[in-house]
Amino acid sequence: MMGSGAAYAQTAPADDIVILGRGLDLPPGTPAYGTTVIDRDRLTNDASGRVEDVLSDVAGFQQFRRADSRSANPSAQGATLRALGGNASSRTLVLLDGVPIADPFFGYIPFNAIVPDRLAAIRVTRGGGSGPFGAGAVAGTIELVSADRSDLPPIAGEAFYGSRDAQTVSASVSPTLGRGFASLSGRFERGDGFMTTPADQRVAASVPARYRDWSANARAAIPIGGEAELQVRGLAFGDNRTLRFRGADSSSEGEDASIRLVSRGGWQVDALVYLQARNFTNKVISATTFRVTLDQRNTPSTGIGGKIELRPPIGGGHVLRVGGDARLADGELFEDAYSAAGLVTARRNAGGRSTVAGLFVEDDWTIGRLVLTGGARIDRWSITDGFFRERDANGAPTVANAFADRSGTEATGRGGLLLHATRWADLRAAAYTGFRLPTLNELYRPFVVFPITTQANAALSPERLRGIEGGVDLRPATGVQLSLTGFYNRLDDAIANVTLTPTLRRRANVRAIVATGIEASLAWRRGPFSLTASYAYSHSQVRAPGTALDGLAPAQSPRHAASATAAWSPKSGALLSLTARYVGDQYEDDLQTNVLPAATTVDAVARVPVGRRVSVIVRAENLFDAAVVTRNQAGSIDLGTPRTLWVGLRIAG
Repeated sequence: MMGSGAAYAQTAPADDIVILGRGLDLPPGTPAYGTTVIDRDRLTNDASGRVEDVLSDVAGFQQFRRADSRSANPSAQGATLRALGGNASSRTLVLLDGVPIADPFFGYIPFNAIVPDRLAAIRVTRGGGSGPFGAGAVAGTIELVSADRSDLPPIAGEAFYGSRDAQTVSASVSPTLGRGFASLSGRFERGDGFMTTPADQRVAASVPARYRDWSANARAAIPIGGEAELQVRGLAFGDNRTLRFRGADSSSEGEDASIRLVSRGGWQVDALVYLQARNFTNKVISATTFRVTLDQRNTPSTGIGGKIELRPPIGGGHVLRVGGDARLADGELFEDAYSAAGLVTARRNAGGRSTVAGLFVEDDWTIGRLVLTGGARIDRWSITDGFFRERDANGAPTVANAFADRSGTEATGRGGLLLHATRWADLRAAAYTGFRLPTLNELYRPFVVFPITTQANAALSPERLRGIEGGVDLRPATGVQLSLTGFYNRLDDAIANVTLTPTLRRRANVRAIVATGIEASLAWRRGPFSLTASYAYSHSQVRAPGTALDGLAPAQSPRHAASATAAWSPKSGALLSLTARYVGDQYEDDLQTNVLPAATTVDAVARVPVGRRVSVIVRAENLFDAAVVTRNQAGSIDLGTPRTLWVGLRIAG
């Protein structure tokens, strides 16, 4: 579907059945939902080498904060789309080979554990989701697909050295084993980091945002019979970061495992089970005493789940999918609060469990040039065993809350149509509903970004989405693709961090967040030259009658976002590319008192082959050293990545 050479994000052509990875083929109705695909070349040739930055090629994608996974607090790495508001949890369902990868306690995405050269492609679908694990996809779905035998050389590796003594080393070994293959890969990176604090706000305790992380991945594909395959995966990762002040250290770690069975016979089958074991720690430093005020010393969590999807060969132009899935998240926090004198004042322990289990059915019906697609889910959810306990410095209980168990049933669905109106034009329309349970973090864990304390809320209700959209995909000339989409999304009972006082916020459901807007993309290729671009305009408002929030924009929701990449990549294997990204003004808080100014950054990559399997690569992040404000709390500011230069070698043999 995508050309070779300089890679790019593009809208999937509506007349193709796209095959991503070696799971089940995508049904013909998928493009009705405005799917965008990022290919392997683009993933492996970004200036930062980070998946979250490549995802920014899809205008409208955002994390809670503008910082990437080297300088953000890990718990702030929630992914969302369409300016539906930021509260650090993901409103987008993120899957790796069909397996949900969000942290089971926090809901954030461990981007530092996702290495671009382990992937074949990413597919992004905005809007409410259905099908497997569809609960949680209120803003969209991001599907990461692992590289397989055709993508991975037997031996590969790369090493980069960058500004501020930054180092990245990765390697993989991927031997063929009979009719199957295995791949073992690892990455280590570290850096002294940059000063996130502006020069005029630094104090003796200010330090650079140092980082150090690693990940190791093992994956095997084992043929079973003539048309079935067993896919086994194991992932382990660790991450340590420092933000703003000496001693403000955070860490995250995880061990994930999954087994997936894929059969491509008459009755196609996709079945999997997975297990996640995660942990998180964080120390909060006072901005006045520069001592530890809160030590979130342990946050263990476990995620367990599975699914089965069947595609019976019913014929008649139909592609029918039926199945079920289930997810369980369990976790708790252990934290100690300290006085200005450095003495423990309270010891807290809180946590709980949530489950979602659903059945789904989807069908695509091709009638000549028209494809009708539709699906429905029924989910049973529960939130149980919730508690919050606090003891004083002497161990005497001061708070002992046990929260009532809750459960419910949600019915959601989606439908769309795709009309191949002409050889060069496709028309599409879709409508959908969806829901998302509050995370254990939102329910039970308070947090502090000094001097603001945000309280948890064990009574939060699930979020519920309704949305419609329509669009057109054009191919007016060879190598040219254009896409335009208009949408209306309403997220009822949206979970927000609501300001109570200048130093206190609380998670709460607001009546709704309503987002309307347009999304446009362009992909052009001619010989070795390519140009891709995307733009998103989102007019997003909070509906909360009778409160100060009514009519305001949700926190962390820019109105404008754009991205463009121009590249030259001849058959020799060389590459020159420039990427520009723009993010408009957005607000730090729900009351629109602290603005994050618009920012434009430019990245550059040059690749020069120096042998059959060796290339020299030079990369530049934020080439013109633009100031990117990532946090603004009453004038206390954090900055994003400044100009960062890299040089390295890549070997593939």
